[in-house]
Amino acid sequence: MSALDAVKQLSKQIEASVVGQPVLVNRLLIALLVDGHLLVEGAPGLAKTRAIKALSDCIEADFQRVQFTPDLLPADLTGTEVYRPADGTFVFQQGPLFNNLILADEVNRAPAKVQSALLEAMAEQQISVGHQTYALPTPFMVMATQNPIEQEGTYPLPEAQLDRFLMQVLIDYPDSRHEAEILRLVRAEALAKSGAGTANAANNDHDAASLEKPATPPERFALQDLLAARREVLEVFMSTDIEDYIVRLITATRNPARHDEQLARWIQYGASPRGTLCLDSSARAHAWLDGRDYVSPGDVQAIFHDVLRHRILLSFEAEADGITSSDVLDSLLSLIAVP
Repeated sequence: MSALDAVKQLSKQIEASVVGQPVLVNRLLIALLVDGHLLVEGAPGLAKTRAIKALSDCIEADFQRVQFTPDLLPADLTGTEVYRPADGTFVFQQGPLFNNLILADEVNRAPAKVQSALLEAMAEQQISVGHQTYALPTPFMVMATQNPIEQEGTYPLPEAQLDRFLMQVLIDYPDSRHEAEILRLVRAEALAKSGAGTANAANNDHDAASLEKPATPPERFALQDLLAARREVLEVFMSTDIEDYIVRLITATRNPARHDEQLARWIQYGASPRGTLCLDSSARAHAWLDGRDYVSPGDVQAIFHDVLRHRILLSFEAEADGITSSDVLDSLLSLIAVP
């Protein structure tokens, strides 16, 4: 089985557990393939936790969920040195960051010191405790979530930390058809856990048979397959025209007055060079997942909003006019010529 076939099989396994969120599943795989981190924003109950848990169940990786709260301490993430009275020494006790996949739930509820510890882990794939530095495992991916509804008692993420996320993904409620599938899936899982078996689930709905879990668990996605997939993504061809298109899109966020006076009033700060790198790597991964060995303008446009929405800082005038970052990015795409 090729690396692409293995990843497509992985995608099917995740989508079987995460119904109605194909974009989230796709972005999770892109982040995994390019060694990036995701910031996911959506209302409670939209399968954010379930998605990354399903990913960890399908690959050879450890998973840890951390609920961020205002009283969280950096040591609650990194770990701390524990005193052993038997021999009078200190032994480092690893924290939850020493896992492959981390869910930072409601990351904006933690104070600055905790976010700083997470930032070092995301940026350097290491953590520092005292005078010691400890390497984190490979792969290492953080999926942080934000609740757009409840903003009381939160600490907005600084721009430097936002820039460390490969993409910011906005997810919405599923449609009625997917909602019905979710209902049947959860019912079948509850029956299986209770020992009632899937036969009873089939009596409840004619589609329940498709929700039965296989008798044996699927083979987990191996680390060597992930490394092979990452190499193939890096080898995806990108023409100089597409590279120029990416650069023009990014530089337009910094000099919007050259393209449109209204954009210049809306954008206060543009994207950093990290935005260029993330747009490049994400476009390659998007093309590779689509089964192509070259990047098209459509690949750049498909992930443009998710890569850039948290990297541009809007002016007060834009916020007063009800303009969102998605509106600004739509305008940029319409103004920059496609190769």
